[in-house]
Amino acid sequence: MRTLKRLLFEVHRWLGIVLALFMFFWFVTGLVIMYTTPAAQSRSQRLAHAETLAPEAGWLSLGEAWDRSAEQRKAAEARQPKITGNATAKKPPAGEAGIADARLVRSGGEPLWLIEDDRGRYFALSAIDGSLHDISVEQALKIAQNWSGGDNQVMHLETVDKTIKVRNQDALSPFHHIAIDNDAGEELFISARTGEVLHASTRVDRAFYWAGNWLHLFKPLDAVGLGHIREDVQFWLGLSATIATLTGLIIGWLRWRPGFGGKPTYSQGRTQPYREFWFKWHFWSGLIGGTVALSWAISGFIDTNPWKLFSPANPSREELVRYSGGKLPAVMRDWQPAPLESGSDIVELGWRSLGDEAVLLAYTRDGQRQPQSVTNTVPQFSRNSLAAGAQRLAGDTKIETQTLLTEYDNYYYPRHHQGLVEKPLPVLRVTLADEAGTRLYLDPQDGRLLARLDRSRQVFRWLYSGLHHWDFGWLYYRPVWDVWMLTWVAFGLVLGASALVVGWRRLRQTFRIKKSVGRKAQLAPEPAG
Repeated sequence: MRTLKRLLFEVHRWLGIVLALFMFFWFVTGLVIMYTTPAAQSRSQRLAHAETLAPEAGWLSLGEAWDRSAEQRKAAEARQPKITGNATAKKPPAGEAGIADARLVRSGGEPLWLIEDDRGRYFALSAIDGSLHDISVEQALKIAQNWSGGDNQVMHLETVDKTIKVRNQDALSPFHHIAIDNDAGEELFISARTGEVLHASTRVDRAFYWAGNWLHLFKPLDAVGLGHIREDVQFWLGLSATIATLTGLIIGWLRWRPGFGGKPTYSQGRTQPYREFWFKWHFWSGLIGGTVALSWAISGFIDTNPWKLFSPANPSREELVRYSGGKLPAVMRDWQPAPLESGSDIVELGWRSLGDEAVLLAYTRDGQRQPQSVTNTVPQFSRNSLAAGAQRLAGDTKIETQTLLTEYDNYYYPRHHQGLVEKPLPVLRVTLADEAGTRLYLDPQDGRLLARLDRSRQVFRWLYSGLHHWDFGWLYYRPVWDVWMLTWVAFGLVLGASALVVGWRRLRQTFRIKKSVGRKAQLAPEPAG
């Protein structure tokens, strides 16, 4: 028992010394992230800044633009970057790719069909002549000018294939980096594939980014060409932080003597053994806040998906195609754009299909979705159509339940910076009768598969998001969430700062002893020969 206890103390002491600086900065940067507005542009932000569509007679139908661009698309396929991640099939199927998503927009003054095919590739096709567009620097400058309101000077900084500021968007590269000459010092990253603004930040946003996400997620490794080891670094540091915090908690409980039931305390009635200021603060901040600190350490470690314990977060490309039915209804191909009612602030028209059904939605600047009355379309997808899509995805597995949700549940809900545009309601929740207890969340309005969670992803939701963001129950609502998080972050900052001081003193003491021993050995008289 004494050996185990000594091992416990040594593990905590030396892991704490090594990780003290990391953990202190994790708390500091985590606090910054809590109150930083994401620079990655959400769907609602892109709609808010979009150009008014104002369709005109004579614009090409989706089918015409797709057919006219066939040769250009074929030539461009070799130039498209390899798409990584769970959203793609392991091997592209043979033959012509189909259309998975199609939106009609006006970008830099030009009408474009923005198309995603069922292999995850993106194309911008002219609605005037069907030609394939790669967004030029000149057009990107026009897009940035419109984004800023049209009153500011814009400047092209660079065009890059990759940037650490744009995550998980390889299929939309390269990116035009544009600066806007305004008081906020705004900068944009615009996709050269579609012309969409993917990232927008002010000078203050960038300062918070460098002080928050950049350090918290070890982005400096990407900046020096070591991005391939970043997940491994996060894995081992997360595991080490979990062990250091857990051993500290155990030590704290072993050393705490509250004197309950007349049991002895330390001298002068102290309930902890330390007299020195920083040691006392380290003890109490660890004993009180250590449990929450442990939850952050464990959840940060879990976020690395150790040993691939959890299934992929997103369905594969092949699964999405199977869910949609892989068909392109004739009405989607043949519909001709026409002028809209005067006064309507429509910025986008989008086609979606599910099986044999199709819906045409108009999107307003404030994110509202308005079904358009077109022959052979539906205002929204029926429950039977949604269930049929879920059954295609499930294969031989039967559907167990179907529930129309008008409120969010514990697995489908918006983050604090999201709204109904990103997380629409109502949704159809479909539970499959499989061993994994899979849940599907389907949007009746546009038919999208919004989320798929098997049992492992449901566990991940609690072990990561639940323990890291505390986004459940009454804690989810602000300002309760703010008070809760700020309280425990404050304990974490004290814990981290005291760990730095205590660790530094331990190192100085260790090396001072060694130096002293070495000096005594030098001054000792030589033994007589």
